Amino acid sequence: MSETIRHADGRIELQTEALQSIKTSPLYNEDLAPVPIEKRNWTTYNYAALWISMAHCIPTYMMASGLISAGMNWWQALLTILLGNIIVLAPILLNSHPGTKYGIPFPVFARASYGTIGSNLPALMRGTVACGWFGIQAWIGGAALQTFFAAFIPNWQTLLGGAVGGHTPTEWLSFLIFWAMNILIIFRGMDLLRRVENWAAPFVLVMTAILLAWILYQAGGVGFLLSEPGKFQTFGEFWTIFIPSLTAMIGFWATLSLNMPDFTRFGKSQREQVVGQVIALPSTMVIFAAMGILITSAAVVVFPQMKPEELWDPVKLVGQFSQPLVVAISMFTIVVATLSVNIAANVVSPANDFANAFPKYISFRTGGLITGIIGILMQPWKLLADPSGYIFSWLLGYSGGLGSIAGVLIADYWIIRRKNLNLGDLYRTKGIYQGWNWRAVVATILGCFFAWVGLLFEPLKILYDYAWFVGFGVSFAAHYVLMKISPPKEESSAVQK
Repeated sequence: MSETIRHADGRIELQTEALQSIKTSPLYNEDLAPVPIEKRNWTTYNYAALWISMAHCIPTYMMASGLISAGMNWWQALLTILLGNIIVLAPILLNSHPGTKYGIPFPVFARASYGTIGSNLPALMRGTVACGWFGIQAWIGGAALQTFFAAFIPNWQTLLGGAVGGHTPTEWLSFLIFWAMNILIIFRGMDLLRRVENWAAPFVLVMTAILLAWILYQAGGVGFLLSEPGKFQTFGEFWTIFIPSLTAMIGFWATLSLNMPDFTRFGKSQREQVVGQVIALPSTMVIFAAMGILITSAAVVVFPQMKPEELWDPVKLVGQFSQPLVVAISMFTIVVATLSVNIAANVVSPANDFANAFPKYISFRTGGLITGIIGILMQPWKLLADPSGYIFSWLLGYSGGLGSIAGVLIADYWIIRRKNLNLGDLYRTKGIYQGWNWRAVVATILGCFFAWVGLLFEPLKILYDYAWFVGFGVSFAAHYVLMKISPPKEESSAVQK
């Protein structure tokens, strides 16, 4: 008798007896457990709102600035962003499928390809990147709070004394307040997150549109930026920047391309999650980046006293306004935008990833707290110090590693296993996925090696420029070949745990 129930729409859940049998397993806790059908309540709107709220963040707004400063004009930058997001949408959707079908989060899904112990390799690689992103977003949110407080409190900047470590005490305080807001929401759970995303998405879009309309009216147009040609004289010059830029754009959401099961596990159907993501991701990224370009172009006219690098920072831009109420509303919008993306993109996954390492000792909430602490230790103020370094070092660098993981997951689920997983054995220490799958580990290492070798060996620099593509392609092929020539011995032990 099967231990699972297959519903008419293809979604699968464990029978009550099978679920009870795995609850004492060291690989099980309530946060990693498969979501029951009755609790899979996310609709198309929920997924669209999730992506809209995640895309409406300051790094998206600032992304075009890095491309334009590298020599692109406005339409080349937007085209690069659009193409990158269309490409990354493919692995996002491919890795979303098992979440909705089986109700499982990313680290549990990774157990099928890497093994129950081996899954900690991709989970902790993904979690470490998320910690860095958490710190970056928390620092941006703290800067918005700093500007918010300064609009109402006289001499706020120097209220607690001079600079410490390059920043004033009130800057550090604002950062820690925003950090604590993130932790508070994660302690309240995923349902609160869903409600926050639902109202944050339209609110941020409307407020940004109002800011755009106001500043265009003040400027009497969009200024010089839209008519400025790019700096490239030949196609070859453009191509040398375009490829690493495109890879960096893919790297921007390479994290979510792995851990979307953390969200699609709550989906009402495959159609709901697919339609919501396809509609929202590419369109929102391009529209919001375009808003950033237009606002910045108009700001050149409205605020001629600002330095060029400051124009691309909406926190500094809004700080130029003299009306405290305008500053307050704008900063509140930035705080909401940053808070919603940070929780969804940078806390949910590593919280699950750290919980996967020690399910009986680390809960989702504890994993979220660990994420926050590591995010501080990674010193995000240094990661954000150089916009070009942010794109060409941070985004481009880690994309190779995450692409290598994506290659293994997709080859294993879609080609090797043909979407069929033993749900119960994903939680059993003596099941068919027990221990390490050395084939997946070797494939990941090979993918990372070829994606990053260009950093050490200059003649192979082109491989690093294509880091995500190289990592994905090498690991996909290597995992497929190794699983075919040396398949693991899979003996089901459904009664064991």
